[in-house]
This record gives sequence, structure tokens and C-alpha cells, in this order.
Amino acid sequence: MKIIRVLAPVINILPEGVIRFIGHLASDYILTRYAKLEVEGAEGLTERIGKPTIFIANHLSNVDGIVLNKILEKNNVTFIAGKKLKENPFTSVFLKIVKHIIINPNSADRNALKKAVAVLNRGESILIFPEGTRSRTGSMIRGKKGFVLLARLSKADIVPIALEGTEQMLPINPNDMGLETPKHANVRVKVGQPFQLEPKNPDSEDPDQECVDAAMRKISQLLSPQYQGVYRINP
Repeated sequence: MKIIRVLAPVINILPEGVIRFIGHLASDYILTRYAKLEVEGAEGLTERIGKPTIFIANHLSNVDGIVLNKILEKNNVTFIAGKKLKENPFTSVFLKIVKHIIINPNSADRNALKKAVAVLNRGESILIFPEGTRSRTGSMIRGKKGFVLLARLSKADIVPIALEGTEQMLPINPNDMGLETPKHANVRVKVGQPFQLEPKNPDSEDPDQECVDAAMRKISQLLSPQYQGVYRINP
């Protein structure tokens, strides 16, 4: 990891194929060396192969993408990723090993939405973290409305995925995510059942947020109580 961190500016000027090769080696090394990985509900992923699917997951760490890319390797998934990951020399190495669409956070990024809909229309899958950022508390924060329009336009099934332990495997560095250092950790991933976005409630003050919250509770139901955060079940 230290070698990649130091050499990241040089690595990023290499040909794309070489960067991806280095990124794959590094990500496999990180998972093999540091993660004791447990996956529950993997049979549900097999059933989604070849079917347009929006995977939604809670977001704890920059290693979430590496973990989920490994688990979803047969599902032809494209990740929705914030532009900060591309701009950081270190994280951009790992970003190049996954199919991704860069999104401008906190804005109506219509170009990214159009690309994501096209992916789903081809029968492929999208992975999005509806919280929009990594939780600094280790538990769920309020989901944002960005994926609601994608779900409505594509009419794709949504599959919730719950992550636990990645915040221990690659803790957040509040000053520079390029300086984050992996640690040994138990990582648990639970895959839920597919569902469709709930219809808008015309009597709601914020029907889109209500739909987001209903979807986020699908993730919360798969998590241990300490990870449920604002979506805590029977607090």
C-alpha cells in the first residue's frame, strides 16, 4: 500500500491497462491479507445475473468499492462514484479497476443519470451508495434522493446490500483519504431481496425522501443495531 501511495502520481500516467493490472493486484492483496470476508445471501446475486439491477449499500469506507466489486464480479456492475475519488492520485488507481460513472455530488448530474439509465437498459447493473458519502460515525446517515429518479426511469429492481466491518478495515482519514491504511478486520456483507421503489405518497410533504427512507430501511433491516443509525429499527 505504501509503495502504491508513493508511486501513485507515476502510476497514473501509465497506460490504462497497466494501471488496471496494478490496481487488481493491489486490491486482491488488500482483501486477501486484511479481510476475513463473510457473505450472506450470495445466492441472490446469482439470480440477478443478466437482469438490470440497482444495488444500494451503506457506505463506511473507501474499501467498500473493492469489497463489493469482488462480490459482484459476475453481475456486470457499474459503480456510481464521486469525482473526489478520481481526483485523488491514490484512490484513482483503484477506481480504474471497476466500471464507473463519475457523478458531481450535491447536484442534479443529468449526464451521469443518462449514462446510468443506459447501463440498466442494456440489462446490466448499477451500484450506488445513497448516503452520498462515507459515514463518519460507523452507522447509517440519511439517504439522498439521487437514486430515486434513476429507479423510476429504469424501473429496475433494487437490491439492498449491508456492509459491516469495512470501517475497521480501512478507517477514514479526515485529512487525506490517500493516507488511509488498511487493518485486519472481519467484514460482513448481507444481500437482501429485490424490491421496487414505493409509489409516491401524494399526501407526503417530501414524497421522494419518503421513498428513499423506505429503501434505506431495507438496508437497515440487514444490519446489526449499532450500524442502523438514523434508520434504527425500534430504537
